[in-house]
Amino acid sequence: MPEPIVSSNSGTEVPGPSRQPRQADKPGQILAAAQSVVMEGGFASLQMTAVAAAAGIAVGTIYRYYPSRADLCAAIVSSTSQRELDVICAIEASDASPSDKLRDGVRTFVARAMQGRRLAYGLIFEPIDPTVETTRLYYRRAIADVFEQIIRKGIAVGEFRSLDPAVAATCTVGAFMEGLIGTLAPDAEGAPGCEHARSAEIAEYCLAGVSA
Repeated sequence: MPEPIVSSNSGTEVPGPSRQPRQADKPGQILAAAQSVVMEGGFASLQMTAVAAAAGIAVGTIYRYYPSRADLCAAIVSSTSQRELDVICAIEASDASPSDKLRDGVRTFVARAMQGRRLAYGLIFEPIDPTVETTRLYYRRAIADVFEQIIRKGIAVGEFRSLDPAVAATCTVGAFMEGLIGTLAPDAEGAPGCEHARSAEIAEYCLAGVSA
């Protein structure tokens, strides 16, 4: 939104009191606007003019913080993926059993993706600028690393059969992400509120792949 303007008693317009904080948070404002654009039409709709309109700022202001469209795309992928990674890390750090951690990690990721379908589809599957792919792959590997820790602990306590933890984790992440593609596709039809059932099914499938 534009910086607030307040009229003084003399009729002179002066900047409102929130000018400085809003300037300081301008990157966040731009990023939030960009995410809203992607949630509506995917990364294909992410044009600087659309982001500027959503944020209520000039296009030139965006380029001060994000020099290119690819930089803005990478920032969206990074900020959103980091939130999902943090959620999975919290599950891994809990006192639950390895089986419960794996089940809850998969179920939570899938359910959250289904709740934000358009953005999740863009983050996981939609073709983006090739330079952004590095960011996407970084977080996919980071998520696999967390599941590798869970699987390694599950093997150690006998809940999971003897497997290469790194390979099993990569396959697990691939399975639940690919399990989402039909559900998240823009033209997919899904019954509202089916997140719980679908996420539970995918989680049980992934757990069965490693269970002893």
